[in-house]
Amino acid sequence: MIFAWFILLLAADLPIQFIDVARSAGLNSQNVFGGIAEKKYILETTGSGVALIDYDGDGWTDIFLVNGTTFNPTTGAQPTNHLYRNLKNGEFEDVTAAAGLIRTGWGQGVCTGDYDNDGAIDLFVTYWGQNVLYRNSGKGTFEDATERAGLRQRQTRWGSGCAFLDYDRDGQLDLFVSNYIQFDLATASLPGTQPFCQFLGLAVNCGPRGLKGESNVLYRNNGNGIFSDRSEASGVAKVRGNFGLGVLTGDFDNDGWTDIYVANDTNASLLFRNNHDGSFEEVGVFAGVAYNSEGKETSGMGVTAADYNADGWLDIFKTNFSDESASLYRGTGDGLFVEESELAGVGRNKKWVGWGCGFADFDNDGWPDLFVVNGHVYPELDRANRGVSFRQPRIVYRNLGTGRFADVSAAAGPAITNPASGRGVAFGDLDNDGAIEAVVNNMNDYPALLKLIARTDDHWITVQTVGVKSNRSGIGARVVCVTGKHRQMNEVRSGGSHFSQSDLRLHFGVGSNQRVDRIEIHWPSGIVDQLRDIPVDRVLRVEEGSSRLVRKP
Repeated sequence: MIFAWFILLLAADLPIQFIDVARSAGLNSQNVFGGIAEKKYILETTGSGVALIDYDGDGWTDIFLVNGTTFNPTTGAQPTNHLYRNLKNGEFEDVTAAAGLIRTGWGQGVCTGDYDNDGAIDLFVTYWGQNVLYRNSGKGTFEDATERAGLRQRQTRWGSGCAFLDYDRDGQLDLFVSNYIQFDLATASLPGTQPFCQFLGLAVNCGPRGLKGESNVLYRNNGNGIFSDRSEASGVAKVRGNFGLGVLTGDFDNDGWTDIYVANDTNASLLFRNNHDGSFEEVGVFAGVAYNSEGKETSGMGVTAADYNADGWLDIFKTNFSDESASLYRGTGDGLFVEESELAGVGRNKKWVGWGCGFADFDNDGWPDLFVVNGHVYPELDRANRGVSFRQPRIVYRNLGTGRFADVSAAAGPAITNPASGRGVAFGDLDNDGAIEAVVNNMNDYPALLKLIARTDDHWITVQTVGVKSNRSGIGARVVCVTGKHRQMNEVRSGGSHFSQSDLRLHFGVGSNQRVDRIEIHWPSGIVDQLRDIPVDRVLRVEEGSSRLVRKP
């Protein structure tokens, strides 16, 4: 009894504390991704993403988990992606087969968006092999629209990160896909056989150094359900030989046009600045987001953005490999950045290999916190006694509202401190109670559904955007939330993290405020909606151009 009282008292002082409820919630499918004790090829290391998507439009966020496969398949049912429907009572039901989403392959990333503007959110899944576009019928099922949409590839490519975006602001969602490595199993080297196939004296899988890099792909939506490849014409394919992983979109220079950032593994990351004419200019070095503060290339994995210091400019966070700190690039204005990882307190965890990440206001104090999942790429480390483990703990940084973060991981509960082989992670309010959950896709393990158990009395508001002249999902819309002198800002975006998709609804903590003074929505079309004097603790569904406030559960 005294112990329980002590835990409650401790939780009151530590508002960011999690428990993993995945199994009790019905998330009972295991991820399958290559070998468990040994990974012979780099293809077995990247893992899979997760998407939070309201696929049936009932106002409750569902979960889609990408799955991989193995080079040694067993007889019987093969691994497949999984769609879990939210039952609105804290539990989820596996509806993969009924939804038409059974598929086995080397699944990588996922992003969502209503590409045909019919009111139903669609899915795009990347693979080593052939990426797949799933069109949502609006009736609880999906159909493979890859061929019809013009997205069939002529060759095997390693699709990695992806994002829907409206880069030309015509009201139709376009599609950006990063590619990782030119990988051919028939010619791939075995562990230890080449210079880049060793780690800490161990023979391990080869790459990415020593392998051939790739280029990115940009598809323009023609408005008739068909996409056209604009990779060369737009300039995004001119930068070649990259090891592209995480994809992040955002208006980084505040000019009203969506830019694209790509986290590259072991080479300079890329920032494609939108030229407003259907083309992009790569400005990563000039903007200050290509290298770390020492001018060195890092092994970029996951990537996310937020205005963490409330100065009106988006900031970028990127996870990296072990012995490299994560990269926090603070936006300084006009699309320029300065790396402040050490100064901000997020650059000290150099032992872990970081993957999925995201900003989310877990304690609803009006300042976005930061969450990172980790896991090494070499399971061989576990039996080699090198002081490094394959499974690694997660990290939670609390935003102090001063431009700095505090690492509160040690007090955030076993769901954070227990080691896991994390890869993709996505964030959203799964039970519409104002507390953000995190869903993690763990490699060769069960997923994690991390729920806050220590709650403050602070308030919140969530905004769902519905485009009319802009794309129906409202992707690219910038939402400003004003309470007193505090001005928060975020954008509706597709993709991000590591191969993952968070809830398209935007969540803002507003502290002790009982009402929100003003919400502004700056749509891709140029229309600006304003809502004033809004009650807190609710989800708002706002249609473009109406300035009307519609409640949802």
